[in-house]
Amino acid sequence: MVGRAYPRAVLEFVTDSDKKLPLRQNPAAGVHINLIQSSIVLLTVTTKLRKPWLANKRVQEILHNTWAESTAWLVGDYLLMPDHFHCFCAPRNLEITIEKWISYWKREFTLNHKRLAGTLAPPEWKFQSRGWHHRLRNGENYSEKWLYVQENPIRKKLCKGIEDWPFKGKVFDLIWTGK
Repeated sequence: MVGRAYPRAVLEFVTDSDKKLPLRQNPAAGVHINLIQSSIVLLTVTTKLRKPWLANKRVQEILHNTWAESTAWLVGDYLLMPDHFHCFCAPRNLEITIEKWISYWKREFTLNHKRLAGTLAPPEWKFQSRGWHHRLRNGENYSEKWLYVQENPIRKKLCKGIEDWPFKGKVFDLIWTGK
């Protein structure tokens, strides 16, 4: 990787025969927004220390409502696992980065819980500081990724079929345009 500087705090190295290849520990900041076609992102956010508190109806309702109100980015399909979730999202306001939007809805999630329950969220209800995101390249990619995401509870032996997992939904319809 001559000519590129990688911060040591962000990377570790793996050996591939005699070459050292960088391996990311955090996602690259920002999302490349393509103005010619849809910019839909698969986002994964984990709970702090992977504590298993996400897969319950109360959390799902609060997250769904928070995303419905946090519209700088629009959430399409989502699925909650006990210690992480996956959602598809797309920018609505190009001035707001995905990182700022993630921070915003995390704060709003906490405030919404307090408003609804009249108390602070349980102390274990915390997210890790960042999320992982991957911009989809085409519309077929969305369908493939969504099927893969829906199979997560089956792979973890939490249910037998896709239709059996109750902790999934859709906030907005994300329409693919372009290639």
